[in-house]
Amino acid sequence: MRNPLGVLAVGCSVLLAASVGCSAESAPAEQAQAQSTPVPLTAIAALGDFATLDYCSLLDPERLKNTTADTPDSSFTACQADFVQAGRPRTVTVGPLAADRDPNIKAYDYAGKVPDGVSVQQAGFVPERSCGRAITFADGVRLAVSITDGDDRGSAEDRCGAADDVVGGVLDAVTGNRVRHPQLPDRSWGRVDSCAILSASGAQGGDATAGIAGHSCILDKVSLEFAVVRQAPAGPSETLGNRMARVAADGAFCRVRTVQPSPATAGRAEQATVSVVDTSGAGGEAACPAARTAAATVFSRIP
Repeated sequence: MRNPLGVLAVGCSVLLAASVGCSAESAPAEQAQAQSTPVPLTAIAALGDFATLDYCSLLDPERLKNTTADTPDSSFTACQADFVQAGRPRTVTVGPLAADRDPNIKAYDYAGKVPDGVSVQQAGFVPERSCGRAITFADGVRLAVSITDGDDRGSAEDRCGAADDVVGGVLDAVTGNRVRHPQLPDRSWGRVDSCAILSASGAQGGDATAGIAGHSCILDKVSLEFAVVRQAPAGPSETLGNRMARVAADGAFCRVRTVQPSPATAGRAEQATVSVVDTSGAGGEAACPAARTAAATVFSRIP
């Protein structure tokens, strides 16, 4: 007599094997589907640490057709290069980054290919003879790109075509793993925590607000920014915080600047700028006494 338990056991084994086979066959299919599903590209995934980003690694000069370009200058928050295109002097800038809402940017028909979650907009508030673009990542962080003519011979259409070429190079650098992060020397002001310096200076107000890359900070009416510049600021100098400084009114602001030779790039200077805004309507000159006081304290604390 056939054992009914044996038949049941064999049946279960067959069913189990079938289910395992189905699972084994479905697993690769599910994995392939997961791998093929595009992941929206965020700025942090694309660019890495904003504080150490080399913006010039995003600029591909070969994208600028028929040009002779100078060596790009990399600051802490942007890359800039002067070039001549079809006999016209131009400047290309990549950066800075921004995360706040900007009502001046608007959509347009960018013809290039973009990663999932990334879009390209037209910047609506740019200097004269400039074309600006904004590369917006999935997390809302924007990277600015602009082309500026050195004279009035270039057309808006031609400038914007060149700007789109630069945008394409940026996106290729991001997707091609060509983004660089150099190690800043110990003496570089690019390593300084701007908000820590400003908060410790005794500036009054609420909480200090850091810029997205960490190289600038605002505390009430006072701000501190670090940058790399080609030339030191001109004008009469005075000693503030044991450093040579220059004071100048700029619209509603009074700005105090001091520099040191760049330890990372020969022939360049690192600049610290303390700015104070006048809210009385009298203009920047009225804010200069407060700017001098703030700068003397801040400059004395910069390593």
